Parts: sequence; structure tokens; C-alpha cells
Amino acid sequence: MHLLILGGTAEARRLAEALAAGLPGLQVTNSLAGRVAAPRPVPGEVRIGGFGGAAGLARWLAEHGVTAVVDATHPFAATISANAARATAAAGVPLLALRRPGWTPGPGDDWHEAGSMAEAAELLPGLGRRVFLTTGRLDLAAFAALRDLWFLVRSVEPPEPPHPARMRTVLDRGPFTLDAERALLRENRIDVLVTKDSGGSATAPKLTAARETGLPVVVVRRPALPAGVEAAAGPGEAVAWVRRLSSSR
Repeated sequence: MHLLILGGTAEARRLAEALAAGLPGLQVTNSLAGRVAAPRPVPGEVRIGGFGGAAGLARWLAEHGVTAVVDATHPFAATISANAARATAAAGVPLLALRRPGWTPGPGDDWHEAGSMAEAAELLPGLGRRVFLTTGRLDLAAFAALRDLWFLVRSVEPPEPPHPARMRTVLDRGPFTLDAERALLRENRIDVLVTKDSGGSATAPKLTAARETGLPVVVVRRPALPAGVEAAAGPGEAVAWVRRLSSSR
């Protein structure tokens, strides 16, 4: 059995580790987009770069004898998820989407939902002037026209234009601690936070820090999975899915 993991997330890495320990005879290929210069090591073979759309991925699946695919990409990687759904359907290969649950607001949260980055940018002038922008370096163009606002941008890799003119960049990768997030908000006098609904615990402390200080939070909703795709909420469920496929072969 040859499993392709579309990865780049902590869940993808944990899945590969669990499979290496529990199913040692399984061939696993981890596919990474290549957007991070120094990705964390992961068990199994590693492939870096795109496939050339759904048609290219379908060809790759056939050429390499892939018998199952787990889409463990970021919840906002809508293009690759759509391509994976089309490619696996064309190739007749089972597909599972591994998606961590999204965040939900709690008592004391002041959340403002947005359906896109453009909608999030429209909300900001009415909410604050000093923005902690945690949506990553690839979505900064939507905020470039907000010249009266100041941005603290956190990303793993240095951002490229177009981006806001008044901007400080912090290069860092989670998990982040609550004390560090409190200090970041305080030292930069942040009065509004922008985040994707990425879910998980690695970056959740920023939401707690915002709640404690009464900051409004703009939360960009995650895109829906392609129709008909089975989903798992964690690596354990994905391992069970792979085991069932393996035992049926």
C-alpha cells in the first residue's frame, strides 16, 4: 500500500510519525508545497513542489502506484484540496481530509467573522488602528490599501510585496505561549487581532490574550471541504482509516 500525504501541517507530521510506528510496511510519501525554506523533518519519503493541478496529480498517483491519499494540508489550502478531490476521483483512489476542528468563541470574546481577507480588511478601520495580522505572508495584499493603519505581521518566512506600508514583521513559528502573546500585544499596543480560523492549539494563545485585554478579533472563516470528501478530526482517526484500507487489501 502506497499512501500519499498532502502535508505541511503539524497534523500531517503526527500522522506520518504514527504510521511509521504502527504500520511499518506501509510506503508513505509526504508532499510539501515548498513554501517554507526549512521544513521540519517527517518520516517517509518527501516530495517538494506542486503537481500541475488536478490532472498532474492524477497522473502522479497512477505513475507511482498510490493506493490512498490523505489531504492533511492547512484548512485554508482550498486549491490543493479541490485538486485532490478531482484527482482522486479521476484515479479511483480513496481520499480522506484530515482537518483539525475550528475555533469557537467563548465568554468574553469579541469576534467579528469575515468570509474572506478582503472582507476582513473592510472591517478593520472600524475596529482599531494597530493591527496584529496573523494570517500569514501570502494574504497581505488584501490589507495593502489600509495606509492609515499600522500592522504587526507574523509569518514563518519574510513577506513580499504587495503588503501594508506601515508594517513591522516578526518571523516566528508556533507553538506560541500565552505569556509571549500577552507581551507581543502589550509591547506593540495592539488594539485589534486578525486571524484565520485555523484551529488547533499551537496558535490559540493569541485568542486568549485578546480576550483578556478585551480586543476585538476578526476571524476569517475557513473554506468548506469539497463535496463528498470524508473528513477526520485528528491523526488518530486518519490512522484508523488507513488501517481499514490496509486490512481490506
